[in-house]
Amino acid sequence: MSKKQLNKFREALLIWYDKNQRKLPWRETKNPFFIWVSEVMLQQTQVKQALDYYEKFITKFPNIHCLAAADLQDVLKAWEGMGYYARARNLHKASQFIVNEMNGAIPEDFSSFRRLPGAGDYITAAVLSLAFDKPHPVVDGNVKRVLSRLFRIDAPANTSSANKIYRAKADLLFDQNEPGLFNQAMMELGAIICRPKNARCNVCPVASFCLAFEANDQENFPKRIRSRETPEYHISVAVIFNNERILITRRQSDGLLGGLWEFPGGRRQEGEAADVACIRNIKEKVNLNISSLNFLTQVNHAYSHFKIKVDVFCCLVKSGTVVLSGPADYRWILLGEIDQFPFHAAHHKFIPMLKELDQNRNN
Repeated sequence: MSKKQLNKFREALLIWYDKNQRKLPWRETKNPFFIWVSEVMLQQTQVKQALDYYEKFITKFPNIHCLAAADLQDVLKAWEGMGYYARARNLHKASQFIVNEMNGAIPEDFSSFRRLPGAGDYITAAVLSLAFDKPHPVVDGNVKRVLSRLFRIDAPANTSSANKIYRAKADLLFDQNEPGLFNQAMMELGAIICRPKNARCNVCPVASFCLAFEANDQENFPKRIRSRETPEYHISVAVIFNNERILITRRQSDGLLGGLWEFPGGRRQEGEAADVACIRNIKEKVNLNISSLNFLTQVNHAYSHFKIKVDVFCCLVKSGTVVLSGPADYRWILLGEIDQFPFHAAHHKFIPMLKELDQNRNN
């Protein structure tokens, strides 16, 4: 694009954004903490779902000092159900670092912010441009889709080797006079106009600049490398009763679902029956011998890179005392206390059944 075309592109985009942007709470503030929270949530969560979580989260943690002082379990509980929990753990770690090492001031320069836990290039550019009007273009999935169609980029958007290409095009278009507005406008364009399917090219403010629209092949962009078939794992877990109490265990703080609570169990071995796997895993993970296994249900759950099929059993303690091999912590709790603990989504699919059984038993 020529300089004249670039100016026309920016002008058309910003005029459209001013008239058509969605009214979202994080757009009504320049508070860097609020903007940071919203961008972390929106990394892996759709706007509609993030809205409820955002309001509740900033009500519970209204500033960075409150978040830094909070127990990680309370942070994870506030995040519960949104998934990708490393986001919450990193946000908590980063807030503590800022309070303890930076006098509570969120850094305004790229290199300092980029060093914070969980702060990649996208989060850093988004927070600094939206909160502080720093000249850093954002390149998220929505922006990549817009760029891929504007310039008919053949490089697959889901490969790291293509990042430099997309970054260069983002730098070319970027409006340094209105960094925050321009970034918001590009992301909004990708979210509501330049959609993955059924792009609304007829109302796109920059269609006249789009090479894919000109060639009528916009649905062929962005290019992507097909991922491998998603593996599925079979899991057996136990709801272990000891009189009126049940055993729950907490995962290690790092890794998938780190810090969350669950019912103990583990993967089935090839050819192993679900109940046999349950007995073996309980002995290996918490050193208990169990008896009176009753099948409760089977639930299916999908993560980003794999799926699980979970067989759930109710059982009794036969012998042994809890010795952990894998989990970070454990509790014997009353079923009525279960909502105090952050559980991952797969377990939430059968916890209501446990509550119903308990209610029926008490009636």
